[in-house]
Amino acid sequence: MATTTRREALQWVGGAVASAVLPFRAAGQTATFPKGAVIRTLFKDYAPEELAGGATLFHEHLSLGPDFGERFRAAGAAVLAAQGAPPTQRPAAPPPPPANDPMRDVALMTEELRSAQRDGVACLVDAGLEGSGADFDFIRTAAMQSGLPVVKGAGFYVEPFYPKEVMTMSEEQLVRALVRQADTYPAGVFGEIGSWDEMTAAERKVFRAVGKAHVATNLSIFTHTGIPGKAAIEQLDILEDAGVDPRRVCIGHLGNLNDPNLYVHKTICRRGGFVGFDRQGGNGDANVVPLVIGLLDAGFADNVLISGDASRGYARPVTAFLPKLKAAGADDATLKRIMVDNSRRFLAFVPKRARKA
Repeated sequence: MATTTRREALQWVGGAVASAVLPFRAAGQTATFPKGAVIRTLFKDYAPEELAGGATLFHEHLSLGPDFGERFRAAGAAVLAAQGAPPTQRPAAPPPPPANDPMRDVALMTEELRSAQRDGVACLVDAGLEGSGADFDFIRTAAMQSGLPVVKGAGFYVEPFYPKEVMTMSEEQLVRALVRQADTYPAGVFGEIGSWDEMTAAERKVFRAVGKAHVATNLSIFTHTGIPGKAAIEQLDILEDAGVDPRRVCIGHLGNLNDPNLYVHKTICRRGGFVGFDRQGGNGDANVVPLVIGLLDAGFADNVLISGDASRGYARPVTAFLPKLKAAGADDATLKRIMVDNSRRFLAFVPKRARKA
C-alpha cells in the first residue's frame, strides 16, 4: 500500500511544522466563506480561516457501542438474505475488538487524535449518533485532552440503529429533537444520516425532518448510503424538497457504488452537492482512485470530500490515500483544495441560533 511521509503530508495539507506549512496556510486563505460563517466544534466556534493549516476530515468516529459491529453485520446480512444472497455471500461476524481499542480507552483515543494532528489533520467530525452506542462524554474528554478541534454530528443514523422512540415520533417531533441535539452537544453538522438499503418509510421521515432542522439551524448534512450507495439521488431529492440547498449536502459512501460511468456521482455534483469518498486510506482505495480522478477530470474537484470513517489511524486519508491520487495524476494544489478547502466550505455555516454551550 502506497504511503507518504509525514513531511509530504504536511506539505500537501499544512500542519504544525512552520517550515512545511506556511505556503499552504497562505494558499488556504483563497477559499471564501459567507460573512459570519463559523465551523462549530465542541468547545468553540472557529472562523474557517483558522483551520486552513491542515486537512479537515468530515466523517470519522471516536466512539461507538461495543456491539456496533455485530449489529451492523446482522443488519447487512438481513438485507442480503432478503435479496436472495446465499449464506456464503453474507458478512461474517466481525472479530472481537482489540484489547487496545481506542474507543474503550480515553488515553489511547487522545493519543490517536494527537497523532492525527501531527500528521496534518486540523479538524475532524465525529459521526456517532444516538442509537449507535456513542459515549458523548468520552468524545468530549478525548477532544479536550487532545487539543484537536472536533465537530460533533447530530441526528439519527439508519433504521436498524434508531432509538425505538424514533419509529413513533412525528416528523415535527423529530425536527424538535434534532434542533435540541444541535443546541445541546453543540453540533456543527447533521450526520451521518442514512438509509440502509432501499429507503424505508421511517428513513424518509427522518430525512424530511433533518431537512427541516437544517432550515432552522443552517447546519450542513452528510449521509450514509446503503449497500452499496443505494438511494443516493433519492436522499438528495428529499433534502432539497425540504428546503436544503444541495451545496450544503454531502452524499456519503459513494466510493462503494459500482458506477464506472460516474452517473450518480456527476448528477450529484451538477446539482451542487458534495460526493463523499469517506472510507479511504485502506484496502478499498484501488477501486476508488479512478472514481475520484474521473470527477477531477470532469471538472468537479470542488465537489469532492475525502475522509476515513475510521476509529483509529485518522490521518490515513492524508498519508495513505493522497499518494495514490497523486500517482494517478492529481496535483498537489488539487489535493490541498479537496482536503483543506472543500471540507471547510462544507462545514462552515452562518448560525441561525446562538451557541448554547
